[in-house]
Amino acid sequence: MNQAKIQRIIDSGVDFNIGDILAKAWEMFKSRAIFHFGFMVLVGAIQAGFTAYLKDFTFLYTIFLAPPLVCGFYLVANRQSQNEYLDFQNYFDGFKYWWDLVITNLISSLLVVFGVILLIIPGVYLLIGYLFSLLFVIFGGFDFWTSMELSRKLVHTNWLKFFLFGLALLALNIAGLLCFIIGIFITIPISYLAIYILFEELTIGAVEEVIDVQAE
Repeated sequence: MNQAKIQRIIDSGVDFNIGDILAKAWEMFKSRAIFHFGFMVLVGAIQAGFTAYLKDFTFLYTIFLAPPLVCGFYLVANRQSQNEYLDFQNYFDGFKYWWDLVITNLISSLLVVFGVILLIIPGVYLLIGYLFSLLFVIFGGFDFWTSMELSRKLVHTNWLKFFLFGLALLALNIAGLLCFIIGIFITIPISYLAIYILFEELTIGAVEEVIDVQAE
């Protein structure tokens, strides 16, 4: 992924249709529903295990396991988008980027919390702004700070629209929670798929440029 090209995308500004993104995420989920649902159940079981039996160590899950597990959805979504072979073990490919993901997630989370403590609004701004941080790590190959800044700058070009996108995902998961709780095992994967789809659509130009150069 070409950083200069990403900067040009940022400079030109971005826009998107929230409904279209969610519709595409639903279609992507349906095409591999058993896989997505099954992995979400597994992640939920791990979280429940920490909560029930290792309550004092739940923070270890949040810091060291959650980032690569979450990115499993992104990496699988990428394979689906590229029509590549997909196996259940691909959900664990996030551990190939383990250290970078842990550092990026930890620092961005600390900055969000710090922002909330200060005046709340800065925390909300950063929470939305860092939406694509982990994706820039795994698909762009950037370090934690570059990934965080590229994400923030990209989101800043149309922050209100991204905020509404975040609210739409929140509403979706609340609806899933109200559907006898089990619905959240569907809505959470859809949310991650939607984030990936949005990221891909906004940055596809940068990826194509790299592919063209490599082909030459």
